[in-house]
Amino acid sequence: MDQIQHRYIDVRGLKLHVAEIGTGPSVILFLHGFPEIWYSWRYQMVAAANDGFRAIAPDFRGYGLSEGPRQPEKACFGDLVDDTLAILDSLAISKVFLVAKDFGARPAYLFALFHRERVSGVITMGVPYVPPSPPTYDKYLPEGFYILRWQEPGRAEADFGRHDAKTVVRNIYILFSRSEIPITKENQDIMDLVDPSVPLPHWFTEEDLAIYGALYEKSGFKTALQVPYR
Repeated sequence: MDQIQHRYIDVRGLKLHVAEIGTGPSVILFLHGFPEIWYSWRYQMVAAANDGFRAIAPDFRGYGLSEGPRQPEKACFGDLVDDTLAILDSLAISKVFLVAKDFGARPAYLFALFHRERVSGVITMGVPYVPPSPPTYDKYLPEGFYILRWQEPGRAEADFGRHDAKTVVRNIYILFSRSEIPITKENQDIMDLVDPSVPLPHWFTEEDLAIYGALYEKSGFKTALQVPYR
């Protein structure tokens, strides 16, 4: 992974971190989800570069090595779309293939809608396309579902605040690697669902956890809870 290079780009008063590798004429822009960072795409970036592509993966504002907004409670998906455009303009990239997973799919879809002349194609995982509209999916989610818990201002902050960032990330990856949907009882929070003795999933190493934990220790979870959950 040492071949991956890193830079910071000034975008509307924030320094956003961008990782990149490869020099091909065709560009792939990888967009992460939660609780992820650019690092989540490292293997795909190297593979894409080996196949002749230029691979780029930013940390969204308030994630990883990117600075967070001064008012994270006002952050929105529109900011991520605007940041993506600013990154491409700064790097003098006219067109990209967008590859996104989890909530990163939403800014990918929106970017393709609003800036279709800058998009060669879109590949997403985990979140289907839904036309832009006020969200209604929460009406159909079971009580205690993790999204509903994290939508409540202050609740996830209190839940996460009982642990260090590394433990929070560890617990989330254990929960999200299960086949069962994380649903709490009335007096439970999401972190309560994890047995501390349960090991990490085999594809997520202690080294990975240390990297994620250190970066979330730096950035905190304020912006990450606002976008995508609020």
